[in-house]
Amino acid sequence: MLKEERQQHILATLKEQGKVVAAEISLALDVSEDTIRRDLNELAEAGLLRRVHGGAVARAATEAAYTARSQQQPDAKSAIARAAVSLLRDGQLILLDCGTSATQLARHIPLDLRATIVTINPLALVALAEHPHLELIMLGGALHKETMAIVGVEAAAALSRLRADICFLGVNGLHPEAGITDFSYEEAHLKRIMIENAAEVVALASGDKLGAVAPFVLGPSTALTHLVTTADVADELLTPYHQQGITILRA
Repeated sequence: MLKEERQQHILATLKEQGKVVAAEISLALDVSEDTIRRDLNELAEAGLLRRVHGGAVARAATEAAYTARSQQQPDAKSAIARAAVSLLRDGQLILLDCGTSATQLARHIPLDLRATIVTINPLALVALAEHPHLELIMLGGALHKETMAIVGVEAAAALSRLRADICFLGVNGLHPEAGITDFSYEEAHLKRIMIENAAEVVALASGDKLGAVAPFVLGPSTALTHLVTTADVADELLTPYHQQGITILRA
């Protein structure tokens, strides 16, 4: 089999299963594992996958500027937000992450909700400013312009002193084995604190984020209590998360 054929087989398997295992591909194609590892390395160098021990997983799309990302999949993000608000209850202390999905969630929160929202997302705060019954807390720090997030030691210290009822996370990648991942080193640190200090942790993730991996790990996927995604995501892609005990909401 030609190298190009092997690599197309690898990419097709990755698209279908969300991962490839070098030993399994070697057996299926009747070539050595060294050959498959070389193929995986070449595909990783081309940015088509991310190498992990024993194989590879899908690579999360490179993070674009906030304005560009806000124009991507607006209908899917709006649908995810509408589904996610069903988890809100009066009296909750809510942690709201940065990112376009979290901002959409803020825009869909009902006006009659009585709760406290703590966020590192200034755009979400603006969207919520006229809600009459919300207590809004904006954490201090430096503005990361690419994601419109507040980051830094002040925000981390404030988050570490909270015990929230629920946390809504925007994620760059979610994989049942590689875990919850993000592109930003500083934001990843804050999101780890959010996960640790919330009773329920909700990932807001469109289908392109599932099975993908970004550089910085926030925690295992089992740290999530809920995953909110769109209705068009294939059942087999969601099965591993069901098996991990995560409640799936499909918009």
